[in-house]
Amino acid sequence: MDYKISELVAKTNVPKSTILYYIKEGLLPEAKKIKANVHRYSQEHAELIKYIKYMQETMGSSIDEIKMILKNKNNSFSSSYTMLEPLMNTLSGGVSGLEQYTKEEFIEFFDLKKDLLEILLQDEILQPLNGTVYTQQEAAVVNLVEHFLDVGVDYGILKEYVKHAKVISQLEQQMQKDLCSVKNEDNFSTLWRIMFDTLFSAKEYIFNHTTYNVLHQSLKEELKG
Repeated sequence: MDYKISELVAKTNVPKSTILYYIKEGLLPEAKKIKANVHRYSQEHAELIKYIKYMQETMGSSIDEIKMILKNKNNSFSSSYTMLEPLMNTLSGGVSGLEQYTKEEFIEFFDLKKDLLEILLQDEILQPLNGTVYTQQEAAVVNLVEHFLDVGVDYGILKEYVKHAKVISQLEQQMQKDLCSVKNEDNFSTLWRIMFDTLFSAKEYIFNHTTYNVLHQSLKEELKG
């Protein structure tokens, strides 16, 4: 479906001047020129505008950051994993702002036992980004395991976390596919909100509150006894 600029403004609730600015900055493709001073915009324009608006208002992304994300997008906007880059950056825990090490540098800098490191990598308790980027985050996990070992308690809970995390991540990936499958021209912003709010609000809420309730019940039973 093609839109006049006035229709695109009404559909996205974004001013004409802002839409033209996005085009100028390369965030949106050029409009289709019908004749002199007559241009038409596509559904892709509408989707991209909603995406840009969402990333600015909800994720606090800058124009330059969004431009980098959109630079390599494919033609199928709603199913492009490139569009999930801000999500991936957030899930990585802000690694870009941390000092990064190779495996050898990591072992030497934090004075780690190589055998223990290899075991934790094999068990996937340690999961350096791209398999090569080590940071203070990995060091903290190794340090935690060392504390388990120091007091003679098995760190099997961390192995269980890995098992359950894999199952949940597969469900999350399926959720992304399900959301894309029902996409239409009216629900795009809602789909993105579902994706981000599920991963960054609901998951933390459900996990933390479930743990709290289990511990609270144990405390009640202990006091009762």
